[in-house]
Amino acid sequence: MLSLQKAATILGAFSAEQPEWGVRALASHLGVPRATAHAYLAGLTEAGFLRRTPAGKYRLSWHLAEMGAQLTASLPWFPEARALITRLALEVRAVAFLCILEGEEVVATIRERHPDADIDLPLDVYLPATATASGKILYAHADITPRSFEACTPSSITSLDEWKTEVAKVRRLGYAYSIEEWIPGQCTLGVPYHALHSGLPDPHSGDTVVAAIGVQMSAGRYLREERSIRERVLQIVREAETLP
Repeated sequence: MLSLQKAATILGAFSAEQPEWGVRALASHLGVPRATAHAYLAGLTEAGFLRRTPAGKYRLSWHLAEMGAQLTASLPWFPEARALITRLALEVRAVAFLCILEGEEVVATIRERHPDADIDLPLDVYLPATATASGKILYAHADITPRSFEACTPSSITSLDEWKTEVAKVRRLGYAYSIEEWIPGQCTLGVPYHALHSGLPDPHSGDTVVAAIGVQMSAGRYLREERSIRERVLQIVREAETLP
C-alpha cells in the first residue's frame, strides 16, 4: 500500500518546471524499480490525484486544485502568507518555504525558488521535526516533545538534552536555523508566522503561531551572509505583520 508520506513525495515531484512524468523517468528520479513507480502512479491516478495524458505520461489532476482551494478558503491567513513567501524568495534570492503542523508532522505546504537560488527545490513534503528550522519553531510554539530524533546528518540533534537547549534558544531568539542538520551542504533559517486578520487574538498578545516560514540555501552562502540574511528575513516578516 502506498503510504501517505510516499504519496506526498511523488506528488511533490510535479512542478511548473516538471509538470509531467513518465514511469521510467519517475522510477529513475525516485531510485525505485519501474514496476514500483508504475504501481505508485496507477494508485494515485485511481485515487483521482493524477491523470494520464494521451502520450502515456502523468500529470496532476484538477481534483488537487479543488482540494487546495477548499483548504486555503478555510485558512484566512493563507493568501497573505503566500504573498510573503513570494517576497522572501525574490528578495533573498533563495528557496522560500511555509510549513505547518498536522498533528506532530511538519508539512511543507508552500515552496518557491528564485531562479538564482543555489539549491534545487527539495522534494520532501513531510520534514524531520528535530532536524529542520521549521520543526524547531513549530514544536517550540506548540510545546511538543519529540518522540524520537532522526539523525539525517552528523550535525542532527539526537538527544533530548540537545533538543531542550535548542528549543530554549529558539524561544529566546525568535527564530531558528538548521545548519546542515537535514540535508548535507544546505542550511535553513525559519521564523514563526502569526495569524493576522483572521479573527484570532492579537499576535503580540499571545502565541498565535500558525506556521513557520523562512529561506533555504547552500551552507556556503548562508555561513558567508548569515547576519544580512537573518536581518533581511526578520525585516520582511515584521513589515508583513504590521500591515493594516
